Amino acid sequence: MEKIKILHIIKSLGRGGAEMLLPETLKLHNQERFEFHYIYFLPWKNQLENALKDAGGKVSCFSAKNNIELMLQWRKVIRYITQHNIQLVHCHLPWAGFLGRLVHRLKGIPLIYTEHNKQERYHKITFYLNKWTFNSQSKAIAVSEDVALSIQKNIQPTIPVEVISNGVNTSSFKRNTQDGVAIRKDLGLPENALIIGTVAVFRFQKRLLEWLEVMAQVCANDERVYGIIVGDGPLKEELLNKRRELGLENRVFMPGLKVEVKPWLSAMDIYMMSSEFEGLPIALLEAMSMGCAVVTTDAGGIKEVIQNNINGLMVPVEEWKSLKNEVLKLIYSEPLRLELAQNAEKRVQEAFSLDKMVYELETVYENMFQ
Repeated sequence: MEKIKILHIIKSLGRGGAEMLLPETLKLHNQERFEFHYIYFLPWKNQLENALKDAGGKVSCFSAKNNIELMLQWRKVIRYITQHNIQLVHCHLPWAGFLGRLVHRLKGIPLIYTEHNKQERYHKITFYLNKWTFNSQSKAIAVSEDVALSIQKNIQPTIPVEVISNGVNTSSFKRNTQDGVAIRKDLGLPENALIIGTVAVFRFQKRLLEWLEVMAQVCANDERVYGIIVGDGPLKEELLNKRRELGLENRVFMPGLKVEVKPWLSAMDIYMMSSEFEGLPIALLEAMSMGCAVVTTDAGGIKEVIQNNINGLMVPVEEWKSLKNEVLKLIYSEPLRLELAQNAEKRVQEAFSLDKMVYELETVYENMFQ
């Protein structure tokens, strides 16, 4: 049987949630049935290119400095589709989606678009471009029920929208105690240290300035507590300044962007999120799979994952200051912390495994040709 050739289009291959899913899903896809190609546009955000190639993907970068230059790559994309006999295009995130919809109109090739965020959270230009062009594609996938409801409310699409929840490779994301101990030793932490961590792109939606404020209060309550923020992004300098203002330079560590986050998650006891909005965060699922106890706001699709007081502790988005009290509960009750961590791991295994996500994606791909 001839392979179905699928082209994924995404703006960058930096370590964001949507980007991370591409190599992880590729590892599990049936590559005897499907052949996967990838096009991205920001050459300075290429951290995952080798991971895709190692997993069997064919990767190309059509360099663009901004969104306008990205849109001007449509001729190259159409040429690539023709030269490689691509049969289906799958776009991720708005600007790749806008380009894909133009190609769909000009070329007539089937197009799937995955929506990772709520419409209300986009910049006005992005919001209206998405609204006006959304039906110029074959099908949309929403990463959570919350995202799907936002599409229905703001766009009222005439094309089908299906929910396929993000997933995590639960076989790969397993806690490695030795790796965690090594991280702690490298940071010079005492043996009885309790680590609260997060993994994020430093953008306003993550509210990492507020995260640091919560950490300052928690650290003031218990000298055993330390923090780790893994990641990078536009707000890096603001975060460094805030950390200094709060006197946390020796209590909260910021090791930068890490393509391999498993050792860092293995070092964390508690995974804390203070986000204002989310689609369905991959890093949260990874932390749960690795046995971290979770304390988070109920932003977006998070409330579809966390069952409060069962597999994590959750507060309303607007009550982020309450995260302190929830964290302190786990610091002072090791049995509760371990119970929530165990339940979190079980939750992702049962409902948010990458195997389930890949099966559902491949079913969509197959159905496009029936």
